Amino acid sequence: MDIQGVLEHLPHRYPFLLIDRVLECQPGERIVAIKNVTVNEPIFTGHFPGRPIFPGVLIMEALAQAGGILAFRTTETKPDGRTLFYYAGIDNCRFKQPVLPGDQLRLEVEILKAKRTIWKFKGEAKVDGKIVAEAELMCAQQEVI
Repeated sequence: MDIQGVLEHLPHRYPFLLIDRVLECQPGERIVAIKNVTVNEPIFTGHFPGRPIFPGVLIMEALAQAGGILAFRTTETKPDGRTLFYYAGIDNCRFKQPVLPGDQLRLEVEILKAKRTIWKFKGEAKVDGKIVAEAELMCAQQEVI
């Protein structure tokens, strides 16, 4: 799935769209997506000047966005402006090494459980085949008020 497909499956836009491409998607099972980390991203002006590091919280957000695409593909729906997926929890989160400008994050997310409007995913973010971050993410689909 190219960027146009990503834009159809996520409500996020620049500068908070954190998925550049989807390499694989098996609805009901797993997704593999890419985030290219570039030095010109706005976050690097303050995190950290002179030693830019991609924030761990944004790695978790990128995994959640990949999970969102997987959920939409699994339910054969797309964002419609009436509902959103919100974080409901992050468990067993670990950061193993810094992510730097020039790195390409490979985001691998699998569905652990889906019940009604609650989804639980296992996500791993990798750079050059090494896990840089991992977590179990829980999201809840809710109507927009």
